[in-house]
Amino acid sequence: MPNTPPLTYPGSLAAPASPLPSPASGHAEGVSNEEFRAAMSRLASGVVLVTAQEPPLDPDDPLAPRGEDVGMTATAFMSVSLDPPLVLVSLREGSRMDDLLDEQPLWAVSVLSESQRHIAGRFAMKGRVSDRLLFADIPYARGEATGAPLAGGALATLECRTEQRVPAGDHTLVIGRVLTATLPSADGGPLTYFRGRYRRLG
Repeated sequence: MPNTPPLTYPGSLAAPASPLPSPASGHAEGVSNEEFRAAMSRLASGVVLVTAQEPPLDPDDPLAPRGEDVGMTATAFMSVSLDPPLVLVSLREGSRMDDLLDEQPLWAVSVLSESQRHIAGRFAMKGRVSDRLLFADIPYARGEATGAPLAGGALATLECRTEQRVPAGDHTLVIGRVLTATLPSADGGPLTYFRGRYRRLG
């Protein structure tokens, strides 16, 4: 039989329940950043490349040059809903991709294969070179619905349009409606991330 809390009545001497910590209080008492990070590193995640194209410099001029392609590696990516088809990606608040998707509603996701570890590492680097150079020697096709780069050889690609942005601590949760979904490559297994390293399944 499940445990149930004791009943209290008006005038009883039962002590009130401890108040819940407020959202602004940060980590629960005794949980450090290192402990939280270590615990979550035991959760294996898939690895994706999130991409988007900067809007034209002059949206009213069809001949105006397009902005640069932007990409970032993400492991916090998941499906949210089947009807309508929705996905979610978590972006570090204030990152270049977060700022871009705040003004550009169209973006794409390439689900990386185990042979694309170099792509994941390249787009996850800190203090990296320009995105134009990062894309230079990577085969990709441009999505018809979003114009964003879709990595060649990816296990799956999805093109999305932002439906909602939700602030969550030091990250932004971006929920997108899936506009297209394709399976360009049926070979190989997925690239995974576990205990701080990229790994193969199995």
